[in-house]
Amino acid sequence: MTRRVRIPLGVRARRPRRAAVLTAAALAALAPALAGCGIRGTSVPVDAGSAPSRVSCKVPGSAAPAVPDGAPVKVYLVCSSALATVHRTVTVPTQRPADRLQMARDLLDELQEQPGPAEEEAGFSTSVPEDLEVSAPRAGDPEGTLRLSTRPEDLPSSALAQLVCTFGGNAALGGTDAAVLGGPGDSHPLRYGCTAEVRAHPENAQSTGWGSPVPQE
Repeated sequence: MTRRVRIPLGVRARRPRRAAVLTAAALAALAPALAGCGIRGTSVPVDAGSAPSRVSCKVPGSAAPAVPDGAPVKVYLVCSSALATVHRTVTVPTQRPADRLQMARDLLDELQEQPGPAEEEAGFSTSVPEDLEVSAPRAGDPEGTLRLSTRPEDLPSSALAQLVCTFGGNAALGGTDAAVLGGPGDSHPLRYGCTAEVRAHPENAQSTGWGSPVPQE
């Protein structure tokens, strides 16, 4: 005959109660750690998404393609909130010396053109308005002045920085790392420098008192 052993009532009740106490204590100890990490408990899985991608700001094989009567040029586009150069090719007539105004217009066309697939994949964009035009200086303007159809101070800061650095870095336009620009009205042209700060933070250039007067002829 199997003998049944009776467990006192107090002993049987003590075991589940002790397990519940230990579980509560463990949760209480874990709560501050979770709160310190800023984690809120949830029963729903959270998809945080993929990590943000970084753009290269470099176009593979970016040398300007050789074309008949073509001249390689560098233009400044916006990439990762800064200015960086890409290589383009513009047509230059070989039967006469390079025309300064025509070169400025060719560079403006390149700045207004939307980046190609490779440039876009590398992170490039442009802020230069498509309806902007550039014209010759007026009588009495400082040497090297270019007149824009919109006042320079009314352009987006990044767009003006693109123009200044592209014009200022072109040998046919002087290669002085600066551009003397005026608007369509009677305001005096100003000299804008393409500095390291402008290239690094073009969106802030307009707010720093950019542009200095130059003597008129």
